[in-house]
Amino acid sequence: MSLPTIAILDDYQEISKVPFEQLRSAGYRVEAFADTLLPYNHPDTPQDAKDALVNRLEPFNVICTMRERTPFPAELVNRLPNLKLLLTTGPRNASIDVGACRARDIQVAGTEGKPGPGPDSTTQHTVALLLALARNIPQDDAAVKSGGWQTKSAVGLAGKTFGTVGLGRLGVSVSKILHIAFGMKIIAWSTNLTQDAADEKAKAAGLPVEDETGAKTFKVVSRDELFSTADVVSIHLVLSDRSRGLIGTSDLQKMKKSSLFVNTSRGPIVNEDELLETGKKGLIRGIGLDVYDIEPVPKDSEWRTTKWGEAGRSEVVLTPHTGYVEGDVIREWYEQQVKNILRWHSGEALRALFKDNGY
Repeated sequence: MSLPTIAILDDYQEISKVPFEQLRSAGYRVEAFADTLLPYNHPDTPQDAKDALVNRLEPFNVICTMRERTPFPAELVNRLPNLKLLLTTGPRNASIDVGACRARDIQVAGTEGKPGPGPDSTTQHTVALLLALARNIPQDDAAVKSGGWQTKSAVGLAGKTFGTVGLGRLGVSVSKILHIAFGMKIIAWSTNLTQDAADEKAKAAGLPVEDETGAKTFKVVSRDELFSTADVVSIHLVLSDRSRGLIGTSDLQKMKKSSLFVNTSRGPIVNEDELLETGKKGLIRGIGLDVYDIEPVPKDSEWRTTKWGEAGRSEVVLTPHTGYVEGDVIREWYEQQVKNILRWHSGEALRALFKDNGY
């Protein structure tokens, strides 16, 4: 069996270089790409951009992806005749049509996680993004470095109300930190969330179900109440057909002018055009984003080009989907991909093999 050709996609920091040296030294042809082409399945992607992605990927037998940076819908999978093994990172990836891969006997596998000692990377990033937005840290940093000084006053979070849209693992983790560290009141909403379920989540997080006054630690409220009363609204949902485009103008226009909006989940959960208009009109104080409809954000995107915080526009803090990007974690994922390639090439069973969109 000849050595397979391997592509590593979207390795922005070139972290794969050391883990994959083992394969390069053994004679494998390994090519890493530090840029991301337009997503094949986005409605605005033109045909020539789709063809460019196919031309890049077509020569390879093994493709190593990083999370959802490059989606693999069925049409793309079926245009890659040489593809035999598709590796991603993490326990699931809804952007890969695993059924289309299995129909062509292409194996798909992810990576296994190792529980850490404290809050996960995305939780830390969400809190950091919120604090940067509330305390004007990017703006004041730029002001000092350009010869200026203080710009505008900060927003205190102590005792304020944090509204989480979604109370899963990340919603609970972020809420717990903000409740304990800042004394924030936690309210939550999602389509099927009940108060009993929220109480159980509070218990599991080591928190009391309610305080001495009878107030719930995680109080379930209506969608309308969450958006109209929260001082901070943060999105913590999984992207699915049901959640795509869930949040829009009808929600955003209910928010207080002094409020902050944060999304570290997935860009398409929020109608991006409507959020953009909310910011341009200055309807809320600030917007913090780590995720977008198209990633990387196009060069001409108004998120990049608008002078935020001026002429009545909202303050905006942007990060480039780095909520999960910790060097040690990414390196470990690449090391697991290398081991799976060696298993696959020798006919052994893969670890973290996907059955559908996860394992």
